[in-house]
Amino acid sequence: MSVAVITGAGGVVGAAAARAFAARMKAVVGIDNDMRATFFGEGASTSWSVQRLEHDLSNFTAVDLDVRDVAGIDALFREFSNQIEVVIHCAAQPSHDWAASDPHTDFTVNANGTLTMLEATRRHCESASFIFCSTNKVYGDRPNSLPLEIVGRRLEVATSHAYFEHGIDESMSIDDSTHSIFGVSKTAADLLVQEYGRYFGMNTVAFRGGCLTGPGHSGAQLHGFLAHLMHCAAVGAPYTIFGYDGLQVRDNLHAEDLAAAFLAFCDQPTSGQAYNVGGGRFASCSMLEAIAICESITGKSMNIAYDAEARVGDHRWWISDTRKMHRDFGGWSPTYDVPTTLESIYAEGRSRW
Repeated sequence: MSVAVITGAGGVVGAAAARAFAARMKAVVGIDNDMRATFFGEGASTSWSVQRLEHDLSNFTAVDLDVRDVAGIDALFREFSNQIEVVIHCAAQPSHDWAASDPHTDFTVNANGTLTMLEATRRHCESASFIFCSTNKVYGDRPNSLPLEIVGRRLEVATSHAYFEHGIDESMSIDDSTHSIFGVSKTAADLLVQEYGRYFGMNTVAFRGGCLTGPGHSGAQLHGFLAHLMHCAAVGAPYTIFGYDGLQVRDNLHAEDLAAAFLAFCDQPTSGQAYNVGGGRFASCSMLEAIAICESITGKSMNIAYDAEARVGDHRWWISDTRKMHRDFGGWSPTYDVPTTLESIYAEGRSRW
């Protein structure tokens, strides 16, 4: 029996992966202990998402387990052993703001939890594909040294710069920059995933995402840019812009597009690779541009506040160069642009909000 094990199964990426792999696998085991509610409050709980997966997918089993629980994770992997064909590790403490309030929990969840998952995979299903949801925060604030100028309602890299057309590729250094505590814990995990591929010959990959999103996202102020923004727009809640006059730019990737990349990796697994994954220029926007789109979709003016202090390690401009992804994964490209993604979040979210 083919089995997919997915951590953080109630999260926006984990849930999308569960649905994608349920169509391919005999069984999907979703690990989720709803720590998102602990991190960000009950409004960010993923319990509703796990319950929906249980209702919708006949071959999905939810397991309430902490990725730091070495004995518990090992027992689960021992149960399914070499039936496990893919491990998708999405569980994380995902906020660089929250990480500073409790560095120990942040590091043990993100770094130690990843080590626990890698070791269980190596012991019980070494030939399985191991997919890790990493982050562009592995590069720290190095992107902030790029030559940027204001163009309309966004910051933009100089047209003469190598990154202008395609965005930032994987050759950017991860050294000599401010990462935030969160960035450090995720970088440690990212390197572990690469090393287990290279040292032990396992099929491991780190997908370095930025703003990963979709209608299944339980957004909160400290994490979940587009989902939280659209929620505030829909219900009239205040939204705070932190720094850079709202001109900071992100590319945004719909979780379904990322799940498609996971499937593509499983079709042609490799060892120890890392990829920048995002919406590229196709799905990029500044905060001001995203606010305007939300206001257009909802027909309401947003309640916006501004805090001049930017978050530590936050990027002024990030667009992912996904050409390596496109080359290695059968022409993979994002399919959801920003307006389409926000429309899907609004359509799904109104019934919950």
